[in-house]
Amino acid sequence: LCGPISGMIVQPVVGYYSDNCSSRFGRRRPFIAAGAALVTIAVFLIGFAADLGHASGDPLGKGSKPRAIAVFVVGFWILDVANNMLQGPCRALLADLSGGKAGRMRTSNAFFSFFMAVGNVLGYAAGSYSRLYKIFPFSKTPACDIYCANLKSCFFIAVFLLLSLTILALTVVRENELPEKDEHEIDEKAGGGGKSKVPFFGEIFGALKDLPRPMWILLLVTCLNWIAWFPFFLYVTDWMAKEVYGGKVGDGRLYDLGVHAGALGLLLNSVVLGFMSLSVEFLGKKIGGVKRLWGILNFV
Repeated sequence: LCGPISGMIVQPVVGYYSDNCSSRFGRRRPFIAAGAALVTIAVFLIGFAADLGHASGDPLGKGSKPRAIAVFVVGFWILDVANNMLQGPCRALLADLSGGKAGRMRTSNAFFSFFMAVGNVLGYAAGSYSRLYKIFPFSKTPACDIYCANLKSCFFIAVFLLLSLTILALTVVRENELPEKDEHEIDEKAGGGGKSKVPFFGEIFGALKDLPRPMWILLLVTCLNWIAWFPFFLYVTDWMAKEVYGGKVGDGRLYDLGVHAGALGLLLNSVVLGFMSLSVEFLGKKIGGVKRLWGILNFV
């Protein structure tokens, strides 16, 4: 539930307040910085969930660890909220920097998707390396075994890259200044005649009410795509381990091999995503337009 709920609520809210932000640091950069900081906190909570749980009273070894689970769940929710808080303003910043030019916008979206795919590939590749924890020997603790330490080590590397690149981007990239609105425009947005502004959710639902029918169809197809994607993404490794390899959780090596095979499949999926991100415009031209390509790929 975390992903759909946070995506449905956080992205519109962050987008709205980002569009109307008048900070001296820019409209997008404060939200990008806050999102990166929250990701760091969330990753710390998830990575150290077992250690924090043990420090709070969870027993070592097998058995129920309610405190570690609670820390993990809180961290996971924060992570999903932070991801949505980070990605929305990043895409909006690309649109701002494109200056309203469609060609630049298409190129920037293509590279945005491409580098997301690169991140996925690196993440799955790092997760498949079983000795990553040796880079950070302190990650293995009495409460955190090798698998836990590997995950923790992945998080250390991910946070380092995230913070480094975020600081670099926020320092180097300059936002286009938002033109000041005159009093007439402000009055029109407020509804004219001194009326109060439309509340945020009222504005959202008002926009939905005025959407043309093709947009509703597009939204419905996108919704169905995500409904299909989430179960695949969440359960493909477990399904591969149990149904294809015949393994059981914590029982023998077959389950681990199946999980590795499922992760390899997700890695290859990310490779395809990276390829398609850069070639979608070319393929669209070859088969008669992006709309036709989108329709074909939905059936595929």
